[in-house]
Amino acid sequence: MCARYQARPTEKHLHAQSGSLQFLRDKFISWSSKRQKSVAISSMKVEYIALSGYYAQILWMRSQLTDYGLGFNKILMYGDNKSVITLCCNNVQHYSSKHIDIRYQFIKEHVENGVIELYFVNIEYQLADIFTKALGKDRIEFLINKLGMRSFTPETLKQLTDKVDE
Repeated sequence: MCARYQARPTEKHLHAQSGSLQFLRDKFISWSSKRQKSVAISSMKVEYIALSGYYAQILWMRSQLTDYGLGFNKILMYGDNKSVITLCCNNVQHYSSKHIDIRYQFIKEHVENGVIELYFVNIEYQLADIFTKALGKDRIEFLINKLGMRSFTPETLKQLTDKVDE
């Protein structure tokens, strides 16, 4: 929730925005950004549900790529919420997670079986922020560079068209 709405938040301010980026080896291949449908009591629950959804997408991608003959070892996922990572890696049922619907719990089984490995990434290196947060120009340019993308500003487009005309 944006800090400026904390004094008198409405329901639309209570919905979380989550995002993910998918890479195949070191190539950026897909992204997703969505507003969560329900209001959650804790950010841990929202991020756990989002992580489960993104993991399901990655499993689907993996099955498609396996059909094309590409082999994979472990799926590496990075997140900025230590509570979610701890919850996924700990086999014990916690008080804070007992209210999370069972359909989201499959990710724990995949962590236990070694199909997926979860790693913490500091917020300053959270690449998905480009799709979920209002950022300044410098931060956007940093993230675009890290993603291996190019920013097509009017100046950049003019330079490209000038090169083509030569």
